[in-house]
Amino acid sequence: MSGSHRGDLRGLHVAVDSPVHRLDPAAKLVGTVAFAVVVAGTPRHAAVVTVVEAVLLAVVVAVSRIGARRVLARLVVVMPFVLFALTIPFVAHGPRTEVGGISVSTEGLWAAWNVVAKTTLGATAAIAMSASTPLPSMLEGMARLHVPRVVVAIVSSMVRYVELLAAQLARMRTAMVSRGHDPRWLWQVGPVAASVGMLFVRSYERGERVHGAMVARGFTGTLVVSDRPAVATTDWVVALLPAAVSAIAVVVWVVGR
Repeated sequence: MSGSHRGDLRGLHVAVDSPVHRLDPAAKLVGTVAFAVVVAGTPRHAAVVTVVEAVLLAVVVAVSRIGARRVLARLVVVMPFVLFALTIPFVAHGPRTEVGGISVSTEGLWAAWNVVAKTTLGATAAIAMSASTPLPSMLEGMARLHVPRVVVAIVSSMVRYVELLAAQLARMRTAMVSRGHDPRWLWQVGPVAASVGMLFVRSYERGERVHGAMVARGFTGTLVVSDRPAVATTDWVVALLPAAVSAIAVVVWVVGR
């Protein structure tokens, strides 16, 4: 248990020195959320604005020195959404157009573009944030932004123990396979469901034990925040710059229509 409880997700943070890494965690959190909100609010027909947002994000990734290959590898998590989006032009209604000799919905194409672009941009922003900020600093930034302490404590425990739960699930699967279970067929979903249920029960029991141990050591539900100086104005400006430029691009596009 202690071997996996390292205070950070394995391999999530990229330990390099860059201007993005040196930004205050609180400023980076606000900047990331602001950028994601602007991306989500960008009209789907504003392809030029989306390209501007992508260029800004590419600059952030380049300056952070986390590596484009690493970002692309982590973007695999959004592939289910991308695959779903690719089916929209074939099932959506409305005016049709031909793409490669295949008749597809015009509005469906815009919807697919909207899902793929916004999902990819939002995930890339989150990857840049997590790769440039260690978990303890991220939690400290949340606390300094006055996020409810219960939420901070829940996020801290969840992230710290997710590897432990994944490792336990892997051990349970190994035990099932060693007893002849071959989890490749639909009718074998019963043992898998039972294993997930057992994992939930064990996780609940472990959570109670961990909470009891923490209370016994004086835990009051409040994350201890180091006495750091206030966020510098420069950090705020730099962190919010991508969101601000993106918002200006959206306004210009809307006014210019």
